[in-house]
Amino acid sequence: MVASDQEVLPSDSTLRFRERDEVEADLVAHGFVPDEVRDAPDRPGREFVFCARHPE
Repeated sequence: MVASDQEVLPSDSTLRFRERDEVEADLVAHGFVPDEVRDAPDRPGREFVFCARHPE
């Protein structure tokens, strides 16, 4: 990242991707019913799209 005065500012953040079963478990824990898990159309095999509903 470069500040407005051109000073370089380092970032120490970490990006973490959860596993499919972790996301599904969280959906269920929050009252959702997972209906389907698909591959992301632009990243098949690398990213998931979760289709879930809340039964109210």
